Amino acid sequence: MLNWLRNLFSEPEQKPAKPAHAPQANSAPQAPAAPAAPLPPYAPSREVLAAAQQRSASAVFLERSEVNAAFTSWLFEANQNTDTFTNPVEQEILDALDKIVKSNQSGATLVRRMPGVIPQLLQSLRTENFSGTQLAKKLSHDVVLVGAVIRIANSSFFSPGQTITSIEHAVLVIGQAGLRQLITSVAFQPIIDLNSGHFTKLIAGQLWEQSERAAVASRMLAGVHKVDPFEAFLAGLIQNVGLLASLRVIDQMADENQAIGSETFCNALINYGRLLSCSIGREWHFPEAVTKAIEDQGQTGKNAVISPMGKVLAAGSHVSKLHLLSRHEKLPDPNHYIKNLSATETESLDFLNSLKEGEI
Repeated sequence: MLNWLRNLFSEPEQKPAKPAHAPQANSAPQAPAAPAAPLPPYAPSREVLAAAQQRSASAVFLERSEVNAAFTSWLFEANQNTDTFTNPVEQEILDALDKIVKSNQSGATLVRRMPGVIPQLLQSLRTENFSGTQLAKKLSHDVVLVGAVIRIANSSFFSPGQTITSIEHAVLVIGQAGLRQLITSVAFQPIIDLNSGHFTKLIAGQLWEQSERAAVASRMLAGVHKVDPFEAFLAGLIQNVGLLASLRVIDQMADENQAIGSETFCNALINYGRLLSCSIGREWHFPEAVTKAIEDQGQTGKNAVISPMGKVLAAGSHVSKLHLLSRHEKLPDPNHYIKNLSATETESLDFLNSLKEGEI
């Protein structure tokens, strides 16, 4: 389904004119190279340094686990299920998801397809000398895209100075690189059907909001691990597609009067959602680096081997959750987590915080 995405962005990445660029990997001062001479007597031993590094890694893992738990709790808080273990209905849902994961189904049948106009638009953007007039004409066939493009063009991110009302003017303001990101993001919004059931209405909007912000943060962090910025953006955007598909299963098997959201259920649901995201991504022919990054999010422990893209996605997802939880006052002490971010993570968080409602 997305072969055109892989081919579309094979050319060198264009940098946005505004702060949505990936930070330089050397934004923080680099320590000078260690001298060849033996370490001075007061220097800590390698064993001490290794122990300190392990403690640091353990602290990071603990903090991110706490943020993940807070985010999941926020998603299901309307149901207020504080149980630890699954109830019979939750177990039936997990059994159904298990069958989907183990069957030949990828879960893609649970996801709505994107509009046919999207591939045409992205193909037009691939040419260096694209026509703004022709592009605006194609955009006008999709009312959702028209609204999104004009809204973004009038946002503080572009600071137009005057209200933009025409699609032609909006196309010129946003530019080619900005339109690529915007249209790709809008392309995946149809996977959410807010009319499908109670739990989709309850959770899908917040989940998609986190996906969009994780995509932006991951793109900004791509330079740290020298990965493709667009692929990092794509990984953030589709990481939750399997979880969104799982919501349809929950809606088919439970209603708003049933307690859904126990700790054990949520942990298992996230795992199944991740497996489905990878399966759907492969069926849609996403780049292997993208599906591998999503798969890597399930790896824990000191022996976990995580790809560079997986590290970028983990950081981008963490930053996006911190942003949303802080904005909705769902963390008791957000500064405790924010102060331990790296310089580039802090920069991406500041950028997310600077955005107004609907600017992504």
